[in-house]
Amino acid sequence: MISVWEQETFYAPQDIIIIGSGFAGLWSAFYLKKRNPKLKITIVERGIIPTGASTRNAGFACFGSLTELLADEQKMGTDKMLQLVEMRYKGLERIQKTFSKKEIDMELCGGYELFPADEEYLEDDLREQVSYLNHLLKPIVQKRTYTAADKTISRFGFNNITHLIQNNLEGYLHSGKLTQVLLRAVQSMGVQVLNGTEIKKFEKTGSYIQLETNQPFTLSAKQLLVCVNGFAKQLLPGLDIEPARGQVLVTSAIKNLPWKGTFHYKQGFYYFRNLGNRVLLGGARNIAIEEEKTYSQAITDRIQNELEKFLQEVILPGKKFSIEYRWSGTMGMGQEKLPILQELSPNIFCCIRMNGMGVALAPLLGEKAAKMMTS
Repeated sequence: MISVWEQETFYAPQDIIIIGSGFAGLWSAFYLKKRNPKLKITIVERGIIPTGASTRNAGFACFGSLTELLADEQKMGTDKMLQLVEMRYKGLERIQKTFSKKEIDMELCGGYELFPADEEYLEDDLREQVSYLNHLLKPIVQKRTYTAADKTISRFGFNNITHLIQNNLEGYLHSGKLTQVLLRAVQSMGVQVLNGTEIKKFEKTGSYIQLETNQPFTLSAKQLLVCVNGFAKQLLPGLDIEPARGQVLVTSAIKNLPWKGTFHYKQGFYYFRNLGNRVLLGGARNIAIEEEKTYSQAITDRIQNELEKFLQEVILPGKKFSIEYRWSGTMGMGQEKLPILQELSPNIFCCIRMNGMGVALAPLLGEKAAKMMTS
């Protein structure tokens, strides 16, 4: 049983309840409070800390690689591809304007895409694709995005790589520190965060939405915003979204690591970066797409072995290393790559399906969600 004090404070009816304390939920709360400081807002999180992808990703401030954007254009069309790129670009700008780089270990250090020798990529074709995308993107970014960097391959020490394309707008950050500064920011604005509280279901009752939890209390709010991304189908079964597990590992320190920055391979299905003088590598989901459509945050031998093989054969050939960390996070993917931000029914909203781009997309989507809910 709960006390009257608890019922009238911690569990009191709210103006807005947000489910999920990852990037989408935190940025939404941030902008809701900016628009109306008097709003009573509670964020409900089932984990002790966020349990989706926000603190379990690879820490990329990800703009998009050359082949990823070309593949997006082929699947989505030019206009939607550019819309998504602009959202990512402006989202990364927003992060830098809101928090200092030192607070979140953010550095737009530049990135690269690797092209393997066993796949035929003609230099003239790549040059043409670089020119084409640079032209398309210039109205958005006002600068040249991609450049050929083949001469850098030998210095970086990569094996079995014939071409390298540099992306001048890529970078990385510390996902845990970004989550913490966002949490501190919204709590200082008066947002309450209830951890260890899972929402089992919700229903509209009169002018309020009632939320059943795994704890001995129910919650209620005038408006509800679902921001659980990869876990959204558990609450919103009718939407085009599936869980997608992303597995990651971190090596021991590499003496004289010859490169720094972010790197992509196979349309971004493999991604790695330096973490100081260690290597953080994630991905390989493409070799087991169906197996990785899971809510489980376990790691698997199949993916981890593939990542280690990629380390040994391509990234760090001939170098000695051990693996210090392994983990996974749950992303939200769909047939459509644009995120879902909509009002599902009166006063019930969702901001989900980040497709592995939540770091970059969440700031803008959070602001849009706040406008939608307070207009």
